[in-house]
Amino acid sequence: MEYIIEASNITKTFSDHKALDEVNIKIPKGAIYGLLGPNGAGKTTFIRLINQITKPDNGVILYNGEPLNENHISKIGYLPEERGLYKKMKIGEQALYLAQLKGMSLKDAKNKLHYWFDKFDILNWWDKRVEDLSKGMAQKIQFIVTVLHEPELLILDEPFSGFDPINTELIKREILELKKKGTTIIFSTHNMQSVEEICSYITLIDHSKIILQGNVKRIRTKFSDNEYEIKFEGNMISFTTALWTGFELIQHIPLSKTIHTVIVKPVGKTSINTLLGAIINSCKIQYVKEKKASMNDIFIRAVKENELTLEGTSNDE
Repeated sequence: MEYIIEASNITKTFSDHKALDEVNIKIPKGAIYGLLGPNGAGKTTFIRLINQITKPDNGVILYNGEPLNENHISKIGYLPEERGLYKKMKIGEQALYLAQLKGMSLKDAKNKLHYWFDKFDILNWWDKRVEDLSKGMAQKIQFIVTVLHEPELLILDEPFSGFDPINTELIKREILELKKKGTTIIFSTHNMQSVEEICSYITLIDHSKIILQGNVKRIRTKFSDNEYEIKFEGNMISFTTALWTGFELIQHIPLSKTIHTVIVKPVGKTSINTLLGAIINSCKIQYVKEKKASMNDIFIRAVKENELTLEGTSNDE
């Protein structure tokens, strides 16, 4: 696997606060990589290191296999959580100005801005002032300016902040489209549903250290409780009788007199196929699905477990 970012043993301290403590992160090329953690965990510090806003005290960051340096800045697009536009400037004028700061020619910037403004249906806002924009509209402008120079690494810090559900889906589609074109995306957010939907890998940082890292699907499977949700039409008594095959009934949700949703858990290593075979003749099965842990539950559980570990370490001292 090829990596666009390889961060090894990164430590960063501000005054007496250690923001990052021996952090190791490898970000695969072409992936959408979730950077997660509670507020103050160290995520923003790591992003600032990649953007060379500050430098690590110890450790090395490689970009495409070579030490991160100022030549890489033009290849990176960064949409920070705290954003701002010049309120008195016209929108088109400001977008052109920011595009040229990224090294684009005036002609190229105009052509690409016209394309994006048309795509987002905001061409009629070109000559209006930034102060006339809603928060969501301003976010659209900033997203466009961030991706305009077609960076190979795109860093998005809470990109859906301020968006209604329709525009959230719009930006989500654009993020997935950029991934298809080969862009690597670092996605920092507290929206765990979005992580489930678009991220392939995650790193969870808490109190300056990595507490969870890896492939999203594997992590969700690891944290799951081996439960299955079954929806069927039939007699609940017949279904309950079939549980003797080696299953525990966790929850029963009656949807009507004959339609039920149940959550079951095997006792030991019993296969779900054993239960299905026992009910197939008496119940019409509508669906069966494994209940995987949500990223929201995993986030809360991992952070709480880390807090308990830190408390125990503190008490031992």
